Amino acid sequence: MTAEAVRQPVSTGSTQEWSRTYSRRVLLTDLLALIWVVFGVQIAWLGLDSNLATNTADLRLSYTGISLVVIVVWMAALALYDTRGNRVIGVGSTEYRLVADSSVRVFGLLAIAAFLLHIDLARGYVLIAFPIGILVLLLSRWMWRQWLVAERKHGGYSAKVLLVGSTSSVLHIARELARTPEAGYRVVGAAVADGRRGLLPGSKVESHGGLDDVAGALATTGADTVVITSSDDLPPERVRQLSWSLEPGRQHLVVAPSLTDIGGPRIHTRPVQGLPLIHVETPTYSGRKLYTKRAFDLVGSAALIIVLAPVLLVLALLVGLTSPGPVFFLQERVGLNGSTFRMIKFRSMVVDAEQRLQELSALDRAEGNAVLFKMKNDPRVTRVGAFMRRYSLDELTQLFNVFVGTMSLVGPRPPLFREVERYDQHVHRRFLVKPGMTGLWQVSGRSNLSWEDSVRLDLFYVENWSMVGDLVILWRTVKAVLAPQGAF
Repeated sequence: MTAEAVRQPVSTGSTQEWSRTYSRRVLLTDLLALIWVVFGVQIAWLGLDSNLATNTADLRLSYTGISLVVIVVWMAALALYDTRGNRVIGVGSTEYRLVADSSVRVFGLLAIAAFLLHIDLARGYVLIAFPIGILVLLLSRWMWRQWLVAERKHGGYSAKVLLVGSTSSVLHIARELARTPEAGYRVVGAAVADGRRGLLPGSKVESHGGLDDVAGALATTGADTVVITSSDDLPPERVRQLSWSLEPGRQHLVVAPSLTDIGGPRIHTRPVQGLPLIHVETPTYSGRKLYTKRAFDLVGSAALIIVLAPVLLVLALLVGLTSPGPVFFLQERVGLNGSTFRMIKFRSMVVDAEQRLQELSALDRAEGNAVLFKMKNDPRVTRVGAFMRRYSLDELTQLFNVFVGTMSLVGPRPPLFREVERYDQHVHRRFLVKPGMTGLWQVSGRSNLSWEDSVRLDLFYVENWSMVGDLVILWRTVKAVLAPQGAF
């Protein structure tokens, strides 16, 4: 029996079934992690049978008892904050934030209890157990997430989704959900407004009739989640009736608003008289966040230049000794607010690369990218240049651009003039922030993305950037460089 067949019974179960199974497994590893950390710190710091000093003669406590109480309260807090709920697992930072928040509250509760009961807890026991406990819990959750993402990419441990709405909106939502299988929504069918049946044009989504056939479509597909993709053909009364027809606790209703590429922190819901209003904060490009980003760029680039100085020297020697021409390649790029700057790279091509560009551009357009030139196996690339590009080493000199302020560590790709001339008007929004050495576009597919996907990811970054997001992108960049799949 294959591994796929072994996991099939769980992966094809309802959301309630697989989420309960997953939650039990995570609960077990949480418990083992806390036992290991709390008792490990106690034994290392105080010993197993050490007694606890109190100011009350009648109150006799041991650290073993305190450790048991801490573990029980900690586990209760993780459950109370729903850190293992199927709404937060698999994608986003909410799960990690809830784990950290609940753990900090346990620490505060323990401190308050010790103060009120006049219990003199050893500071080392508390100050070591809680930080290590949080880190081990987060590491455990991260490992579970890697396993869950792998399962979901094979269709397992996911909600079975029936899309309901107009044909165009159903196709749009189906494409977006297919981009991120780790979110746990697997489309199994649709019911469209025009009532057509069969595969929808240009997709693998099968329609099972019209809006009056939702109940039958649910039974046929085994879906446990209905996603309303558009409200044009579904007035509020119709949506209410649809929600009433779903089986409580087993079938779920999701409404997808006509908002795309909006980051979670910018969205806030506020119910008013039963009407769920969605507030979308407009992005800001000034103030404290901008100064923090610049300070991070300045310190980060300076530190990396110092640390990588030997590597930069070796690369400079390799470029200069293996092919005729200058060591560095300076190129005019378009940056913040449409201003121009000279981007620094190690030369990875032959000296007459620019003269041969027009001939090769025609071949690249034939490969499907009408704006960006990213030809695979570019004949202009030198042997040392190919090695540097494979690991993005030719980009390291852009740290000097970051240091002087013309670029950022993270941001949209810095375009060429000839590319900007072919931009649609909305694409110019990418110039609202500084271009970056790396960015969401680079770590989400690199050279393998289409122009439309590249623009979508760059604009998503511009609209939703944050320091936490920058740190995540930098971490993903390190992983992408260590497992290279194409040039930045």
